[in-house]
Amino acid sequence: MKVFLGLGNPGKEYERTRHNIGWWVLDHLARRWNTDGWKKDGKAMVATARVGDEVVKLVKPQTYMNLSGEVLKPFLNRPGWDPAQDLMVIVDEVALPLAQMRTRASGSAGGHNGLKSVQAHVGSTGYPRMRIGIAPLHPRASVGDLSAYVLGPFGREEAEFIEAAMPRFGDACESWVRDGLTMMMNKFNSVA
Repeated sequence: MKVFLGLGNPGKEYERTRHNIGWWVLDHLARRWNTDGWKKDGKAMVATARVGDEVVKLVKPQTYMNLSGEVLKPFLNRPGWDPAQDLMVIVDEVALPLAQMRTRASGSAGGHNGLKSVQAHVGSTGYPRMRIGIAPLHPRASVGDLSAYVLGPFGREEAEFIEAAMPRFGDACESWVRDGLTMMMNKFNSVA
């Protein structure tokens, strides 16, 4: 079973924020893969799909960002389920240009509270993560206060830019499920 963990915050006020880009991608995947719909499952909203022969779970924590890793407990207890092979965390990255995607097999949390929580629950940094750029669309624009920036909504032009990139994010996610991490990274990490 493959698990996509989209990091974000619950609540209407966070729905369209930069910090919730992981949820935007999961919503795109849910439509693309015709899931069974979102259902409450413990501390998460979960949708299930099938991609080829693989069962895929889309998971949106309902715990707020800094406790995101808690929702992985049921998966970590499954015999044979390995975060290094079966987990893909989708997260915002302010250091990447808007809508650019970079996937890694492992790495530090880079100061991101959601990734810190995942790392604490997984017990290692050895799990794949797809970082999606949320830097300002115009290079001269300033982020200012980081917390206020990531918790702020995308502007109309930025949101359109992100929406236009969703098919590419979906293709990358599907490639991970079908072809594995190395092939997915070789094909999609170089795309700007």
